[in-house]
Amino acid sequence: MRLGTGAAGIERIEAFFRGYAYDAHRHDTYAFGLTLSGVQSFDYRGERRDSLGGHAIALHPDELHNGRSGIAEGFRYRMIYVEPRLIREAMGDGGRSLPFVPAAVSQDARLVSAVAGALRDLDAPLEALKLDDIVVPLTDALLALDPAVARPRRQWLDRPALERARDYLDAHPEVAVASETLEKLTGLDRFTLARQFRAAFGTSPYNYLIMRRLGRARQLLALGTGLAEVAAACGFADQSHLTRQFHRAYGVTPGRWRNLQNRVVTAR
Repeated sequence: MRLGTGAAGIERIEAFFRGYAYDAHRHDTYAFGLTLSGVQSFDYRGERRDSLGGHAIALHPDELHNGRSGIAEGFRYRMIYVEPRLIREAMGDGGRSLPFVPAAVSQDARLVSAVAGALRDLDAPLEALKLDDIVVPLTDALLALDPAVARPRRQWLDRPALERARDYLDAHPEVAVASETLEKLTGLDRFTLARQFRAAFGTSPYNYLIMRRLGRARQLLALGTGLAEVAAACGFADQSHLTRQFHRAYGVTPGRWRNLQNRVVTAR
């Protein structure tokens, strides 16, 4: 088992087990998992559940469960534990009950995507905007899977506020922007901002910030700047963090991208 990076109200792990894994226990958090390989078996709400590679797991706080491998080869998985207060805040309406998904194991595309995104880059620092980018999709996926929870009415977009947020991110790509900074700038709470920003610009504030950093990184790479220097100048935790984000965005590593650019220049 290894611990990933976390933050206030968030813990992340990756683990591998063969046979018996752990006794029946409860969490006081939501537990979201992604089975990476094998068969992850457990008892939950009186039934055996089996999660295969690529399946998502969503366990409600205070629900008893255990864990074991469903096959002799074992299973590997990642989990993120989210305090209910974060889900409550992201719901934006204190009058509604917390969402509950009784199935526990799901292939729902929205939930799988939200859990996979929350568990990606397990060792990378969790910046404030990244936390929002984790909690909002998880909350929306839970709400979509719980028909008992009343849906909030559609909101109008506060375009001037969203433009202020985007302008600020454009001007500060190398900075770990705090959610509180954007809240003060826009007058919107962080979760409303995250949803409205995506509706207006097609991505979350965090992903928008990452792409601004990567744009700057491409400029520096074209000038021949070393990878470590590029990472530091553009606000990435280290060279490996830059490489992972660059590859995810462009499908090639920074070194490969620079080599391709050099070939283009030579050909001209």
